[in-house]
Amino acid sequence: MQQQKRQPELVEGSLPVFVFPTELIFYADDQSTHKQVLTLYNPYEFALKFKVLCTTPNKYAVVDATGAVKPQCCVDIVIRHRDVRASYYGAIDKFRLQVSEQSQRKALGKKEIIATLLPSAKEQQQQKEEEEKRIKEHLAESVFFEQTLCQPENRTASSGPSLLTVFLGIVCIAALMLPTLGEMESLVPLYLHLSVNQKLVAAYVLGLITMVILRT
Repeated sequence: MQQQKRQPELVEGSLPVFVFPTELIFYADDQSTHKQVLTLYNPYEFALKFKVLCTTPNKYAVVDATGAVKPQCCVDIVIRHRDVRASYYGAIDKFRLQVSEQSQRKALGKKEIIATLLPSAKEQQQQKEEEEKRIKEHLAESVFFEQTLCQPENRTASSGPSLLTVFLGIVCIAALMLPTLGEMESLVPLYLHLSVNQKLVAAYVLGLITMVILRT
């Protein structure tokens, strides 16, 4: 007899859970946001049952906290914030959505959703716009300073040795070509004769000028 194929057994907690959105934001001054909808998707070939858990269940009302989703279907879960007070502003609560096969009790997968209560949607929007403005200004300044630093380097690299450097080099070469003190047979006037030390200095300076020219 041919054996019947069985569906592979799923490991507990390994099944991906697809839910949207993954974050709920409630605004105290906007009553329309006090009611949020979570959508649970089931892309699998088998039905799923789900359960919604919460870290602070006294603050929320969950419509249909348990239920089932048919294969390749979705279901909406309504969550209402029923305790809007200033002391809860900024507090982060968590919902956990657990799913399992209808024939089993163990949770095959889970997904956590963050819930936050904020005082005003307008204040949040203003803070977001101010933060974006600061980021843009910072980026603009960074680009500006980077360009001003690069431009002088490019000009320096493209420009050759300065006229002063070339002039000093010519003077040093001319000094080395002049006769040394003590040479009698020379048509150059005596006051233009240089000592050995003077020629050594001229040769040293010429070496430095040559290094500067090669680096530019």
